[in-house]
Amino acid sequence: MPVNPLDQNIYFERKREKTYPVRGEYYRDQTAIIHATPFRRLKHKTQVFFDPDNDHVCTRIEHVLHVATIAASICKGLNLAGDWNLDTELAYSIGLGHDLGHAPFGHAGENALSKILPGDMKFIHEINSLRVVDCLSRGGRGLNLTYAVRDGIAFHNGEKFEQYLKPRNEKLILEDINDRNHYPASYEGCICRFSDKVAYLGRDIEDAIIAGFIEKKNLPKSLRQEVGTSNGEIINELVKDLIETSKDKDIITFSDDKFELLKELRNFNYQNIYFHPKIANYKNYGENIIQTIFNYLLDMFKKYGFENDAYLEPENLDLDHQFGSFLMQMQPFYKEENKHQPEQIILDYVSGMTDSFALKSMKQIILPGKIHFSPKLSD
Repeated sequence: MPVNPLDQNIYFERKREKTYPVRGEYYRDQTAIIHATPFRRLKHKTQVFFDPDNDHVCTRIEHVLHVATIAASICKGLNLAGDWNLDTELAYSIGLGHDLGHAPFGHAGENALSKILPGDMKFIHEINSLRVVDCLSRGGRGLNLTYAVRDGIAFHNGEKFEQYLKPRNEKLILEDINDRNHYPASYEGCICRFSDKVAYLGRDIEDAIIAGFIEKKNLPKSLRQEVGTSNGEIINELVKDLIETSKDKDIITFSDDKFELLKELRNFNYQNIYFHPKIANYKNYGENIIQTIFNYLLDMFKKYGFENDAYLEPENLDLDHQFGSFLMQMQPFYKEENKHQPEQIILDYVSGMTDSFALKSMKQIILPGKIHFSPKLSD
């Protein structure tokens, strides 16, 4: 029976010891995540299409729910079909939390923040998701999740396409990681890494059809015949293949045929959706918005620092007030962290914004405020 390579006590480790006799370790992590404000904000964060005005277009909260359910389904399938003993609650928890650190405007926001940050600082949403659950949630106290869930979040990397995965066999100090060069330490984490791709490829096709970018008939014939044209069909075929191909092995793997189709599906999406001229144009807008807000807040912070009253002056922008409130709440954490740079503080705040709040903030910065006239009538 394939087993996770580290001692189980390591997977259960938390920064602060706590026991949960009713809910269990990983189910407790699920509830901590869904009660966290960064999770709630995912409903107004972009998946592919910025700030969509159609309720049926995927936002990031729907995406993380897809990933969680797909990962749990794969675990259940392997437990039934093969000699596996996977923890569905662990997989579901990783799925729920994996994108909590995504910036507004999706990968456009991620690219914008990487361009803005000084020196060798880079914005990597997986690493930022770990920072969100470890440090930024609950006013700087973090969610105190298990090592296994934190590890799966940090190494979910949905942009790298592998045919098979096997957990690494070493414990890493997760908060020291600053790149994408590692793999998860659990089979459940590996499954979530696959589930991320399975979740977004088919869903992005459905949204692109709604947006008028493509029609079902545009999909290559091989994809239409072998994996289907709807999100449900694509998920079903890829999940069944992962279960059937992996059930008698000690790796999580696609079959050769399905992996080639997966790559074909990825290439189709990049050519027809992610690199579409309209999406490219929106990415430019998104990057400009992020850069403008970042620079504005950085100037404010360099001027006032943690002097909260300065941000709360009545004539200031609502954005100033909100940022001042954030600093007031987070000041104890940043002082204890004692290694923060102004850029990191602004990064923490801007990356937590929703698309809609970023757009609202941009309008406040570039448009003049209203002049409020006295109600007194002139003579």
